[in-house]
Amino acid sequence: MAWYQLFFQFEGVAEETLRHDDWAWLRRFTRGDGDLDQWIEDLQRPGALTATLNWYRANLAPRMPGPPPELPPVQAPTLGIWSTNDHYLDGERMRGSSDFVTGRWRYEEIPGASHWVQLDAAGLVNELLLEWLS
Repeated sequence: MAWYQLFFQFEGVAEETLRHDDWAWLRRFTRGDGDLDQWIEDLQRPGALTATLNWYRANLAPRMPGPPPELPPVQAPTLGIWSTNDHYLDGERMRGSSDFVTGRWRYEEIPGASHWVQLDAAGLVNELLLEWLS
């Protein structure tokens, strides 16, 4: 589902593809999720698109396989929030995060929300966060 993260590694090619034909690729890719007009306005600022793609390049760059780092379990109380209509990532890894948490764990799935769950269900997300943090 997250194949686009590899595509974003191709510096210059990704930028040109995204901008081409009035952002046609991005318009198709986002499937109407999120605030596309605002994103395009923001991404058209000088350097903004490359800066955005550089997050993927720095954090998700392909690497040679090797043993995963040994990390301690998360001891803090942890709330995982996911949505049922995310077209880009699945909830399996979020649900599986509980295997790495020794503190209190809670998982909430928001039906009908997209990848941009905070935008699609702001009231419910805020309610869950306020309840969790209290």
